Amino acid sequence: MHAKLGIAPIAWSNDDLPQLGGDTPLSVCLAESRLAGFSGVETGGKFPRTRAELQPQLAEYQLQLVSGWYSGTLLDNDLESEIAKATPQMQLFKECGAACLVYGETAGTIQNQQQVPLSQRRRLTEEQIREYGAKLNLFASWCRDFGVPLAFHHHMGTVIEDERDIDLLMAATGPQVGLLFDTGHLVFAGVDPLSVLSKHGKRINHVHTKDIRADVRARLDWQRDSFLDAVLKGVYTVPGDGSIDFDAVIARLAGIGYQGWFVVEAEQDPALAPPLEYARIGYASLKSSLTKAGYAIEPPAKR
Repeated sequence: MHAKLGIAPIAWSNDDLPQLGGDTPLSVCLAESRLAGFSGVETGGKFPRTRAELQPQLAEYQLQLVSGWYSGTLLDNDLESEIAKATPQMQLFKECGAACLVYGETAGTIQNQQQVPLSQRRRLTEEQIREYGAKLNLFASWCRDFGVPLAFHHHMGTVIEDERDIDLLMAATGPQVGLLFDTGHLVFAGVDPLSVLSKHGKRINHVHTKDIRADVRARLDWQRDSFLDAVLKGVYTVPGDGSIDFDAVIARLAGIGYQGWFVVEAEQDPALAPPLEYARIGYASLKSSLTKAGYAIEPPAKR
């Protein structure tokens, strides 16, 4: 079994909270990602939007393009309009060899609204999820045929957040809809990651390894605190610095045969959690868990 280690730029610069690293140049993120040992990065708001601009920057730091977030609106949008909206990002990802498109459903999301508490997120009925799943099947089939498969990102503050939502969405969709498995968002939502692995392991085509500070989560007031408030309070951190047992999670991923990218994605205040320092903590913790589980870690590309 093989594993590749990537990291998301959100530790250096948070697109939803510009006060967190908003003045940090992309070159610092890329250089420190490589220094920490990672072989790939996901995209963020500061990344160029064309291969001609992006590929040389990645090559300079011996990094691959792993994937990146796409703000989907298919829930309220028609299929043709969504495809038109997604095509430029899909073209970039295909040209740069990205493993997948990280699809997050942002129709009605509160993940980027600091004034809206966690309890007020949009919720869908079973019938609404079935109808949504039918549209998502078609969009995911287009992604597959384009050459960049879809990895659906369950996410705090969105319509697909907890175990019930994930179960219903997986039942309403076919194998063309891959599942992004994010440990931090699952635990934040009160979900046992091992339960999701047991039920939907074969649908997982991308992994985000985010840790949780359980004491911070326990102190949140879901009637008052927003998702962004929780981030500012430090609810998330890198593997090895929180409460999640990554040895157990990765052993289960190995058991179901998952191979590919393991991405550290942990948004926190870079002034309180220096990104390079925490990237190294996350890398070391992941490497240890992966090695114990029998994975061979692919080294970064050479110039």
